[in-house]
Amino acid sequence: MKLVSGKEMLLEAKSNGFAVGAFSAHNAETVQAILLASAEQKAPVMIQIGQRVIRSIGMDAMVGLIHSLGRDLDAVVAIHLDHGSSFEQAMLAVQLGFQSVMYDGSHLPLDENIRITRQVADAAHALRISVEGEIGRIGGTEDDRTVSEEEAFLTDVSEAVYFSEQTGVDYLAVAVGTAHGLYKGEVKLHLNRLRQIAEQVDKPIVLHGGSGVPDALIHQAISAGVSKINVDTELRQAFALAAQRVWRDDPDEYHLAVVLGEARDAVKQKVAEKIRLFGQRGEE
Repeated sequence: MKLVSGKEMLLEAKSNGFAVGAFSAHNAETVQAILLASAEQKAPVMIQIGQRVIRSIGMDAMVGLIHSLGRDLDAVVAIHLDHGSSFEQAMLAVQLGFQSVMYDGSHLPLDENIRITRQVADAAHALRISVEGEIGRIGGTEDDRTVSEEEAFLTDVSEAVYFSEQTGVDYLAVAVGTAHGLYKGEVKLHLNRLRQIAEQVDKPIVLHGGSGVPDALIHQAISAGVSKINVDTELRQAFALAAQRVWRDDPDEYHLAVVLGEARDAVKQKVAEKIRLFGQRGEE
């Protein structure tokens, strides 16, 4: 496994017109699935460690799993802290050797979001670790934080430029119509707003809530300037449905290696699909 900086990974994506898949891992099998897909597709990936898995397993344990399971695989990886909840948590990720950290202050007043994100960026950059910030609130539920449709709003272009300049982040997550979780209706991306932000910020743009977005909209978002797309819900769904199929077909199957193996393979297939969809140099 080769570890590379998030900034390096996303600048290459931006320059070559594709997006890096940032896939959330929740256990050993999902870590294996992402690593295997990266190796088989010969494409770089981000493995995201989010708040729920930090509470259930621990950041240190997840990093250990990635290193252990990736040791003999030809995968290209950046380990990323997703929706970091505090400066202290981001610094723990820095100490554990993450290649990318996100501080999510999008729920705070703009000045406070800038202040803390800048602190994270200054400290992480001193060790050449890349930083993602977020401005604008993305609807839906991510880990334990829910943003209603009424609360969600599009990222303002001028605020995005100001936030980028003041914080020094390497890439920027924006709200342009996506939502965390599964969509209940038609997905509507504000592509003109996305283009304006990408043109004026001139840094890799991150699209959260990538699960369930139609393929055509994904292609348009990448053309508009998106260089990183987060995928979580579709992976968890693939894992759960595959495990359920095993027990449905054979209710007496209690070997976890069989059940979890099927679930892992379903997630690997989904990751490979997304890698190809995002235009990375995967093998057909």
